[in-house]
Amino acid sequence: MRFIPTRIHGLLDYGMAIVLIISPWLFRFSDGGPKMWVPIALGIAAIAYSLLTSYELGVVHLIPMPVHLGIDVVSGIVLALSPWIFGFADDVWLPHLILGLVEIGAGLTTQTTPLTDPSVDRRGFRA
Repeated sequence: MRFIPTRIHGLLDYGMAIVLIISPWLFRFSDGGPKMWVPIALGIAAIAYSLLTSYELGVVHLIPMPVHLGIDVVSGIVLALSPWIFGFADDVWLPHLILGLVEIGAGLTTQTTPLTDPSVDRRGFRA
């Protein structure tokens, strides 16, 4: 069930990106390595693809909303599994798992069509 409007998702995108970028210092795992750089890289990437998404808070409308949501889900999976994929689960894993699950949840529950842009069809593509 998709109940999050795209405008709200946009706010969540930029907010989550900031949280991901500052999470190593916020949750005290800023001593280098993949545990630090995975969330930072995913946060920077989230800002980039959000700016390019065809929704209310996008700047250059190149990426259809359904594609954006798919990227969110994949990014969330990578983040959630990163402690085990990159071998730092003995040191820190909970922030990565929780933030990854939040990202997956947002990707799966956000509407695929911006309500305020009539040039976007029901699939999220520009008409």
